[in-house]
Order: sequence, then C-alpha cells, then structure tokens
Amino acid sequence: MDKITRKTSFGQWFSPLNLQLFEEQVKTMKLDYYTKKLTTESFLKLLLFAQLEEVESLHALSDCLFDDQLQKGINLDSISISQLSRRLNGMNPDFFQILFLDLVAQIHAKTHYTKLVMPLKIIDSSTLPLNLTNHKWAEFRKTKAGIKLHLRLVFMEKGISYPEKAVLT
Repeated sequence: MDKITRKTSFGQWFSPLNLQLFEEQVKTMKLDYYTKKLTTESFLKLLLFAQLEEVESLHALSDCLFDDQLQKGINLDSISISQLSRRLNGMNPDFFQILFLDLVAQIHAKTHYTKLVMPLKIIDSSTLPLNLTNHKWAEFRKTKAGIKLHLRLVFMEKGISYPEKAVLT
C-alpha cells in the first residue's frame, strides 16, 4: 500500500487506517489470494468513493471508472459489474470489523475517552431491505428479506460524534 500518499484524496481518506493492520489482515484472511486486478486496497478505495459520492449501484460504480482521475487514484482502469459483485460477496465482514474497531480505538485515544466522562450514547437501528431471492438467509417475513444494523453513536463535547459499535442482526 505504498502507493497511497497524503496528497491525494484517497491518501486523505486512508490516512486514519493502520496500514500495517490492513496488510496483516489481508494476508491472514487471504483476501488477495488469486486476485489479479481488483485487490483489497483498490476495492476499499472504490467502496470509499462510492460511499462519499453516494453511488447507488454496482452499475453506477462501474460507470464511474470512466473518469481518468479515479482510475489513477484507484490504480484500476476498468472493472465489470460481475467482478465487483463477486468481490463484494467474497469479502470477509471480519476484515471491516477489525478496521472499524481500530478506528474507534484511535478516536478514543485522541478524544481522551475515559469512563469518568459520561458521553451521550444513542443507539439507532436501521433495516436494510434485501432481495429474498438472492438472500434467503436474511428472511424475516415470508415475502421479505433484510438485515438490521444497530449502531451506537457517541456524542462528546464540542460537537464531536462518532460510531462506537455496530451489530448486524
């Protein structure tokens, strides 16, 4: 991941990530095993881009790669929708959880989070609907599938807020 510099947008977005932890997890989980084109690094950059630009689908995300600057930033000239779908399906959720918890620990360290300071914690739950045909494991009614994301948000002084814990059910 030495191609990421702080001068680029992706460098700014990636700067809080513990790159050593990132690389260790990629190797441990074998996320780039037999990967020729869409590495975990490129895929995570693409997911970050999609989130920040509010890209609505894999089709739209694939179309975004017509932009030369995005291609250069991600180090990827094009990608098919089926490759994106397979990569997304093959990603281990534990990878994202480990990165998330490391970022939360960094926030705690920087905000001097202690048990003595009682920040306001709010729990929000959002239902994410899924297609029952493709996600039979997520059935919650006979005609619907979905998962629920329970997110605990911490509100500190001076308008500082961040997600502290996420649980999928």
